[in-house]
Amino acid sequence: MFMPTITIPSSIKEELIAVPRRKYEEFLMWQKIKYSKTFQPTKSELRALALGRKDFENGNYISWQELKHELANRRSKPRKKTI
Repeated sequence: MFMPTITIPSSIKEELIAVPRRKYEEFLMWQKIKYSKTFQPTKSELRALALGRKDFENGNYISWQELKHELANRRSKPRKKTI
């Protein structure tokens, strides 16, 4: 049986990974199952989502940096001196 020679360009050689066909097919099936699940929110979650979107539209939110700063300040309260 004739096996042709395959030349891989050196520019992409480090990006390639050799995986047996069966393992690759198992991986594809796992990915399909993993990402085929859908999120079904409950009524209370839908209500909370609607309220959050309404707050966002009204500009009632803070930035990520502000939240991190606020949380950091809560954790670093001064300690009482002990004798």
